[in-house]
Amino acid sequence: MSTTRARGPKRPRGHRDHRRQAVPQGDLGAEEFYDEDDIEDLDDLDEQADAEILAAFDAEAMGEDEEARALEERGRGARGGEQDPHVEGGQRLQKVLAHAGVASRRASEQLITAGRVSVAGVTVWEPGLRVDPAVQEIRVDGRRIVADPGLITVLLHKPAGVVTTMDDPGGRPTVAQYAQRYLADHPELPAQARLVHVGRLDTETEGLLLLSNDGDLSHRLMHPSFEIAKTYVAIVQGQVEAWVPRKLRRGIELEDGPIQADRVVIKDSGPAGSIVEITLHSGRNRIVRRMLDAVGHPVMRLSRTRLGPLRLGGLAPGQMRALSAQEMMDLQDEVGL
Repeated sequence: MSTTRARGPKRPRGHRDHRRQAVPQGDLGAEEFYDEDDIEDLDDLDEQADAEILAAFDAEAMGEDEEARALEERGRGARGGEQDPHVEGGQRLQKVLAHAGVASRRASEQLITAGRVSVAGVTVWEPGLRVDPAVQEIRVDGRRIVADPGLITVLLHKPAGVVTTMDDPGGRPTVAQYAQRYLADHPELPAQARLVHVGRLDTETEGLLLLSNDGDLSHRLMHPSFEIAKTYVAIVQGQVEAWVPRKLRRGIELEDGPIQADRVVIKDSGPAGSIVEITLHSGRNRIVRRMLDAVGHPVMRLSRTRLGPLRLGGLAPGQMRALSAQEMMDLQDEVGL
């Protein structure tokens, strides 16, 4: 009894079957040994396209030496390897990443199996790995993840009239009251947690201020060598003319040395007063007020609206919120953590 093989669509005259030419003819025959799904369909590609695809594949392919190093590294970091970061009784790594806001558990598993996660400096591939986020540094694509639930960073819209200290002998309101209120409103946080202000805003300046107990982050944010861009919006006296932004960008001399702005924009201007937005990297005391005063426009009201990648947004004076995982990663990138 004979069988009739089903025929595919008729190929145009002169068509070269790249797939069939590429198949070696052995004793078993190409038809029986090779499955259609096992061979890339190149029917619609000409020889030039084939060459371009192969060149691109070769360019992305891992070299033998690189592959050997990757396998060796994987062996060291695997369970039982000499650098195995597994912690008995720890938390599953994908759960830690999900709780840190990096991604869902399933997506976190995919990050791990793709070799994009490191624990204590060791690249890991096993989603079931158990870790201790309180003592082990975890990174995704080289970016530090704040996975320790005891580390807290909060964005506060500091109101005007609040002193940026943890205690004031004169009895004035301080940012410590906001730190205590945040902890009281979040009983799920560790009982021993304590938040302190990161940097300062003068008493009459309102706006974006961080409260944190992350020592590494706080140190870098306050250290002069890691000064990041800060944006302020000022309501000033008088009508600001077009020459003022140019002068501030070129630089002016103050009693404690020269200073210049990165960017100055006049948002509104009139005889009664003007609104000016100014961005600079300096953290010198009352620097924005002194700069604007030096060009003849004393500040009547001042608010910090941005700190590096962070924005105040619609947060009202006195309101607070924890930084998102993405904001934390962006902020750490800014200071090289």
